[in-house]
Amino acid sequence: MQQLQQTLQSVLSQKQQVEMELAEIGQASSEVEKLTDDAVIYKSAGSLMIRAEKTKITTELTERKELLNTRVAVLTKQEERLRGQLKDLQTKLQQDLSPISSPSES
Repeated sequence: MQQLQQTLQSVLSQKQQVEMELAEIGQASSEVEKLTDDAVIYKSAGSLMIRAEKTKITTELTERKELLNTRVAVLTKQEERLRGQLKDLQTKLQQDLSPISSPSES
């Protein structure tokens, strides 16, 4: 049960990180959309800043957003599955640990 809880925490943490990156990409996309087509744009490549075209940046951001949306969907399914497994395990443990009613009490 503890392992399931740890796995769930890990999935939730990953999901939160991906959602934060999605928000950053959304903000970046919004800012890029405001620029003219001939605007000078630089993107980060490790410790360097490299000049890039608006269309290429827009395409990269869109592709990354799609990938992250897929990742969120996968993590959400994992979260639901883990929550279900935890609930089933908790129910089973409660049944196993609850005292069995004797026939005279019925």
